[in-house]
Amino acid sequence: MRPAPLEGLEPTLNQRTFSIIGPGRAGTAIAKALANNGWVISRVAGRSIEHAQSLAEKLGAMACIAADVGIGVELIIIATPDSAISETAQIVSVQAESGALLIHLAGATGVEALEGVRSTRPDLVLGSLHPLQTLSDDNAFEKLQGAFCAVEGPPEIEGLARELGLTPFSVLPENRSAYHATAVVASNHLVALMGQVERMANNAGVPFEAFAPLARTAIEAALISGPATALTGPVSRGDTATIEAHLRVIDSSEVAVYKALARDALRLSGRDDAALEELLS
Repeated sequence: MRPAPLEGLEPTLNQRTFSIIGPGRAGTAIAKALANNGWVISRVAGRSIEHAQSLAEKLGAMACIAADVGIGVELIIIATPDSAISETAQIVSVQAESGALLIHLAGATGVEALEGVRSTRPDLVLGSLHPLQTLSDDNAFEKLQGAFCAVEGPPEIEGLARELGLTPFSVLPENRSAYHATAVVASNHLVALMGQVERMANNAGVPFEAFAPLARTAIEAALISGPATALTGPVSRGDTATIEAHLRVIDSSEVAVYKALARDALRLSGRDDAALEELLS
C-alpha cells in the first residue's frame, strides 16, 4: 500500500519523477536532495520490500521489488554496492521507460558498469554521478551543496549534478581507480588517523576533543596554503631528539603508523636528513 505523499510531492504533469534502488546512505541523501529540488520519488527498492519501506514512507513513495523500480519514471538511480551495479541495471532496465536516465552513484567504477544495458536497451540514457562527500547521517543531503562530484555520460548528468548544488568534473576511465583511491585517503584514512589520535590521547590521559581545534586548523591550512607550506612539527625542523622521545613512549602498536607518516612528512618537507631517515626506517 502506498503511503500518503509528503505535501508538495504528489506528481503533476509538470513534475519530474525518479525511483531509487539501494536506500543506503548515499541513495537516501540523493533522494532527499532531489525531493528538495522538486523531483517526485515514485518507487524505492532494496534487498527486500521491508528494507526499502523506511525511505519510501519518509518520501511518500512506494516500496517495490527491483524489477519494478523503473516503471513510469524519468530517472532511475542505482545506489547498490559496486559489485551489484551491473546485475541491478539489467534487472531494472527491463521495465524502464524509453528515454529514461539510468545512473549509478559509485566512485570506483564509471559508466562501464552499465554497459550490459546498452545492447538490450539502447533507448536508455546511461551515466554515473559520484558525490565526493561523506554521507553518514540523516541530514547528509545538506552536505551535497557545494561538494564536487565525478560525472560520466551525456550532458544530462552534469545538469543533474548542478541542479543538486554539486560541482561536476570528469575522470578519465583509466584514472577511475586512482581517483577513488585518492578519495579513500582523503576521507576514510583521515578518519582512521583520528582513531589513532583517540587511542594515543587516551594513553596520554588527555581528552580526545582537546585535539579537535589542532586537527581542524591543520587540515584547513593544508587545503588553503598547500600541504608543504602547512607542515609544522619536529620532522619539518629536523628535531631528531623529540622524535626519538616519541618512539620511546608511544604504544608499540602505534609505532609503525607513526613512522610511516613521519617518513611521509619528511618527504613533504624536502629535507635531506640521513639521521632522521635512519631513525624512521
